Amino acid sequence: ASGLGGRVGHPAGGQASADPPRLVLLPAVTSPCKILKCNSEFWAATSGSHHAGAEEAPEFCTALRAYAHCTRRTARTCRGDLAYHSAVHGIDDLMVQHNCSKDGPTSQPRLRTLPPGDSQERSDSPEICHYEKSFHKHSAAPNYTHCGLFGDPHLRTFTDTFQTCKVQGAWPLIDNNYLNVQVTNTPVLPGSSATATSKLTIIFKSFQECVDQKVYQAEMDELPAAFVDGSKNGGDKHGANSLKITEKVSGQHIEIQAKYIGTTIVVRQVGRYLTFAVRMPEEVVNAVEDRDSQGLYLCLRGCPLNQQIDFQTIRSAQATEGRARRKGPSLPAPPEAFTYETATAKCREKLPVEDLYFQSCVFDLLTTGDVNFMLAAYYAFEDVKVLHSNKDKLHLYERTRVLTPGNAAPTGTHPTLWVALLCLCWLCLL
Repeated sequence: ASGLGGRVGHPAGGQASADPPRLVLLPAVTSPCKILKCNSEFWAATSGSHHAGAEEAPEFCTALRAYAHCTRRTARTCRGDLAYHSAVHGIDDLMVQHNCSKDGPTSQPRLRTLPPGDSQERSDSPEICHYEKSFHKHSAAPNYTHCGLFGDPHLRTFTDTFQTCKVQGAWPLIDNNYLNVQVTNTPVLPGSSATATSKLTIIFKSFQECVDQKVYQAEMDELPAAFVDGSKNGGDKHGANSLKITEKVSGQHIEIQAKYIGTTIVVRQVGRYLTFAVRMPEEVVNAVEDRDSQGLYLCLRGCPLNQQIDFQTIRSAQATEGRARRKGPSLPAPPEAFTYETATAKCREKLPVEDLYFQSCVFDLLTTGDVNFMLAAYYAFEDVKVLHSNKDKLHLYERTRVLTPGNAAPTGTHPTLWVALLCLCWLCLL
């Protein structure tokens, strides 16, 4: 078999050679590259467990798909690594040689196992395709978490951290063993630092006998009520209906239920842009193969510091903003002539509580002049009310950006600070 340094083949499948081929582990160029881990996992999964023949054991194809998935996860840090590129080409060769489909199950761990002594085997039980039913009656109930992205863009993480970020371009929002979500954010106005979500891609990975791999994609002015292959459920498997799409409002609001992982996703188009909200069990949130490679998993880790709006700088602008107001001349008006007063009045129509959703609404109206951003904040909060499991944490008042000791984020609503923030934002847009 070619690929992987020209030396990879099935451990017991090399009829052309007396000695079984071995995986060549080229040294990694950079330490963040995890290709050697992928190589060793594939070798461990296939060594000595298969035999050559006309019909290759399906477990080998499963291991190959898991291998390919592992290489994709480490692609960002392995771009210049020879072992990585050798592995990628070798996987393609082996897929063809053994007639393996790229779509199909991978070696993913099961969410739950029944306790010892239970007479029903998990693999034969339909309950495996219903996350909540898979819990034994004596087990603790699952703990659910929420993540949302909306507006310019504002992120609420699984740990209830609230951030306003730049994150222009494509960014991974969720990346775990069962689900990938990627968002693309584009400038709202030419030359503006304000961005909003224009594209969303969701990949549900194949899972046991429940669902085939499914991809959902939405873009501006296109919010489909089906997966990209035209289907509305998880495919032809036994538990296909444990994954399904429901259209709530045509072209404006869809809901995806993934019961096999206890997950609900809400996608909306508000104005030209998209919003995202998800309810997911902690067990699924934290189901990652290598937490060291999850630095850009925004819903779990938040936005990188260099992508967050620096509220420390905004504080230093307070004095400048105050002097500007006292001297008389006002700052340039936004595109739709929202002032701080008219923006706050408009946001109070839908968001009477002056929490961070309200303040995000004011911020977005002043930076974009687009009243649809008020509706985006409103619907984001409506989704929180439905999806968040802790009703005491619906409203957030504290900016929870990671700060250095002694620079604690302000608590409570602070109108003067937001005036300074909005003024500085407009200076940046000039």
